[in-house]
Amino acid sequence: MGDEVRVPIDSDADLVTARAEGRAMAERLGFPRPDPTLIATAISEVARNVIVHVGHGEIVLMSLEDPKRYGLAVIARDQGAGIRDVEAALGADQSGRGGLGLGLAGARRLMDEFEIDTSPEGTTVTMKKWRLRDELAILREERRRRA
Repeated sequence: MGDEVRVPIDSDADLVTARAEGRAMAERLGFPRPDPTLIATAISEVARNVIVHVGHGEIVLMSLEDPKRYGLAVIARDQGAGIRDVEAALGADQSGRGGLGLGLAGARRLMDEFEIDTSPEGTTVTMKKWRLRDELAILREERRRRA
C-alpha cells in the first residue's frame, strides 16, 4: 500500500481538507461504512485541538497493512508547549472549543489504537484504525506469494 498524505493545519479550511483526505483514504483502503466517517470525525477532533491550542501543525495519514489486516494511521503533530495534564485532556468532559464536542477522549473511542506523546517541544497524537482482511482474500494473497 504505502500511501501517505500530509495536510498542514493552519486554519479551519485545513481541517476540512484533512477530514476529506482521511475519508477518501479509508474508502480507497476498503474500510466498510461507517468507518470512513468515524475516522474523519477523529481527525476533526485532533486537528481542532491543533488549531485551538497551538495554531498550526500537521496531520499525516498513512496506509498500514500486515498479512491479516489493513489499516489507516492518523498522526497529528504540533510544536506547541505540550499538554500539561494528559489524563485531564482525555477526560470524557473535555473537548476543544468549537469542535464536535468529542475531544481527545472521543477520538480515542472512535479509533482502535491511540497514543499521545507530549513534551514542552510539542505533541504527537497517533491513532490507528484496523480491519481484518477477508479470510478468502488472505488465502488468495498467500497463494499469489507462493506462485
